[in-house]
Amino acid sequence: MTEPQEWYYNTVTGEVELGPQSPMQNRLGLGLSGEDAEKALEIAKKRNKKWEDQDRDWNNWGTDKK
Repeated sequence: MTEPQEWYYNTVTGEVELGPQSPMQNRLGLGLSGEDAEKALEIAKKRNKKWEDQDRDWNNWGTDKK
């Protein structure tokens, strides 16, 4: 049985890597497909926006602020 292939996006070089080739502080995307690793920054931005919106809604719950 073969090991699953895990792809990462290197935030320093902008390259997609098969397996953990660079230091972990320079990588995004534990276990991504190659295609998703190429879009790792876009995915992270969308997720961060969603979480920021959720935090804002939580912090403003019961007020008229949005």
